[in-house]
Amino acid sequence: MSEILYIVMPAYNEEENIRSVVEQWHPVVEKLGGESRLVIFNDGSKDNTYNVLCQLANEFPYLVAETKPNSGHGSTCLYAYRYALDHGADYVFQTDSDGQTNPDEFWKFWDKREEYDLGIGTRYSRQDGFSRIVVTKTLRLIVKLMFGVWVKDANTPFRLMKRKNLEGYLQLIPADFFLANVVLSVIAVKKKEKIFWNPITFKPRQAGVNSINIKRIIKIGFKSLGDFRRINRAINQSLKSH
Repeated sequence: MSEILYIVMPAYNEEENIRSVVEQWHPVVEKLGGESRLVIFNDGSKDNTYNVLCQLANEFPYLVAETKPNSGHGSTCLYAYRYALDHGADYVFQTDSDGQTNPDEFWKFWDKREEYDLGIGTRYSRQDGFSRIVVTKTLRLIVKLMFGVWVKDANTPFRLMKRKNLEGYLQLIPADFFLANVVLSVIAVKKKEKIFWNPITFKPRQAGVNSINIKRIIKIGFKSLGDFRRINRAINQSLKSH
């Protein structure tokens, strides 16, 4: 029986990008066939993203268009992960719907799926602006201070996860947590999971405007400090019980 891959993407006000992103990523699940799917989750967009997605679902047989009230990137990722698991995914791959990642680089992760617990891309060639690079480096330092581990690129929207590992991670992350992928990476490192870190390119946004600016990132960061402490305690308790 073929393995089922769900590629999941949150989408917020991506009307200008969504067609090209589907055209780029749909061939991945189409090549695998079977029950594999590309599922894009409209996160309460204020533009025409969901209507465009529904039209595209009529053109692309492995595309599923879902919609939900706005809750932010992290909680939408968590919602998407649970959706994929509930629908029988053996592997879940997450990337974003802004066209910054390259589907050709997915296959190197897929080829390594049996050798590693999960694969996470590291953005070595970033073209999305100096301020975003500063945020990533600052986040790496905060993660080290809060969790005591060094994570190469904690928040990369390019990760392939096995079902059994993802199920365990989700038990430790609050359902509405904004920096979900950061904590997911931390859990994997602290649990000493076998991680395939591999460089990926990171292109400029294809169109539209990034909904996350520096001011908002700083605000989210301060809000997350308390959550980081609580989650770290939960992770450490989980490690002791095993």
